[in-house]
Amino acid sequence: MKRSGPGRTGAPHAPVRAFVALGANLGQSVATLRTAFEALDKLPDTHVVARSALYRTAPVGVRGQPDFFNAVAALETTLPARTLLDALFDIEARLGRTRAYPQAPRTLDLDLLLYGDDCVDEPGLQIPHPRMHLRAFVLVPLAEIAPAATIPGRGRVADLLSEVRDQAVERLPD
Repeated sequence: MKRSGPGRTGAPHAPVRAFVALGANLGQSVATLRTAFEALDKLPDTHVVARSALYRTAPVGVRGQPDFFNAVAALETTLPARTLLDALFDIEARLGRTRAYPQAPRTLDLDLLLYGDDCVDEPGLQIPHPRMHLRAFVLVPLAEIAPAATIPGRGRVADLLSEVRDQAVERLPD
């Protein structure tokens, strides 16, 4: 296990800014994302402090699936990273997520992108999210709410946007 940051995946601690990517491409995706924002804000010791607009994007790495609707939420939380991740999985399940096969279409996908400035590499938990810097559907909404955020080992979010400019991202009207 590799981890930086004082006890952030274990005992309770001071509030941390965490970022969560939201995505959906099955069912009533926009409604599901709105419900997911509400569920995130109801987590114990956690509050949504910012949320991006919703974006429509083509699936990445797969063909024959409906477009995704994506967003990013900034959370202020005292939950340890592992506990937060488990809570995200619980929200996914409550909103109909099944894991039929890798990269299957989904009613909801919640990814823990950043947790303070921690770096974590444990089974089932990698922070920062290992592919977030390669995905416009993550970087564009993240840059909307936190352009100065830094992805450890990669750089500032705003500076990484040029690397994904060839990926189409459509902001939905508010």
